[in-house]
Amino acid sequence: MALVNPHGKDKKLKPLLLEGDELKAAKEKAKSLTQVKLTSRETGDLIMLGIGGFTPLEGFMGSADWKGVVDNYTMADGTFWPIPITLSTTKGQADSIKDGEEVALVDEESGETMGIMTVQEKYTIDKEHECKQVFRTTDMEHPGVAKVMEQEEVNLAGPVKVLSQGIFPTEYKGIYMTPAESRKIFEDKGWSTVAAFQTRNPMHRSHEFLAKIAIEVCDGVFIHMLLGKLKPGDIPADVRQSAIDTLIENYFVKDTVAIGGYPLDMRYAGPREALLHAVFRQNFGCSHLIVGRDHAGVGDYYGPFDAHHIFDEIPEGALETQPLKIDWTFWCDKCDGMASMKTCPHGKEDRLILSGTKLRKMLSEGEEVSDKFSRPEVLKILSEYYQGLTEKVEIKMHKHAEG
Repeated sequence: MALVNPHGKDKKLKPLLLEGDELKAAKEKAKSLTQVKLTSRETGDLIMLGIGGFTPLEGFMGSADWKGVVDNYTMADGTFWPIPITLSTTKGQADSIKDGEEVALVDEESGETMGIMTVQEKYTIDKEHECKQVFRTTDMEHPGVAKVMEQEEVNLAGPVKVLSQGIFPTEYKGIYMTPAESRKIFEDKGWSTVAAFQTRNPMHRSHEFLAKIAIEVCDGVFIHMLLGKLKPGDIPADVRQSAIDTLIENYFVKDTVAIGGYPLDMRYAGPREALLHAVFRQNFGCSHLIVGRDHAGVGDYYGPFDAHHIFDEIPEGALETQPLKIDWTFWCDKCDGMASMKTCPHGKEDRLILSGTKLRKMLSEGEEVSDKFSRPEVLKILSEYYQGLTEKVEIKMHKHAEG
């Protein structure tokens, strides 16, 4: 059996990253073009376009695609897509750019020229409407809402040529990978069914349990780590990687796990982001996406299993990658092990509910953490990280504390 097809009608990866002489010529050309600054979110999106992670997109979305995606999960050509991929600039700059003009896309933090876009359309959007549809809230306390509302006044749309993958290939050497690379790894291992495990946290016992359930029903699991911007209090990628490597080395069967990283910022869009995770995991070659409690959530904006339900609301056949829906998981003293709501008959008093937020909070406050919560080898790495911090990290707990 073969791996799932890349997303889109052509069923072929569509990387937009230039190479060789074409790249050299484009870099030279970019020096003479008007510069449009990219936020970290836009830079991450551009790199995903470059490596084929956002196949079949050819660039930043125009108004018809924006509207279709926001309201109906579909682009103008009927392609399923759950979250708009857009680029904004000031009205003043937009007015100075002619239709059909090429512009250089420059990362606002590093100053690096990341790509070239041919501007085919300039348009304004109803930001509040996007937030209501995508995040189900317009509360500025929601980090995804804040990012959308802070966008500049005018969106620029058009196809892109990508010149750089930024810091990721060097800073995360050995973990950052493209869809073509992950697909080769799976093929070399002889896998055809692969479950993606999305994480922005080190893996505690619940995460380990979810991954092992996936291994029972698939050829392997792909622990796919977010390498873009997080929110305050989240644990940096190098510490997460070290903790995950230790867990896999000590508690997983050899060759049942692959680890990779990808360059996006979290949007914290809950159910909608779960769909986006499934779309680009299909491009990376994954047949399934593990969807547990409060997937891609933040605070109390979403119900704990809203990300399960949304997969039942999209058109049949919209995605080849399917959700592996797993109930609330925890340690049960009476079961004497990990269990879920579907397998454990005991009461709340017997259960230790595990969450990444709770683990970070306990570690940041110097509390002793039980090995029922996380493996001792993992706790050692995380404790050393928190002990090395010079500033205290304040972590808020919520009703549906994130995994």
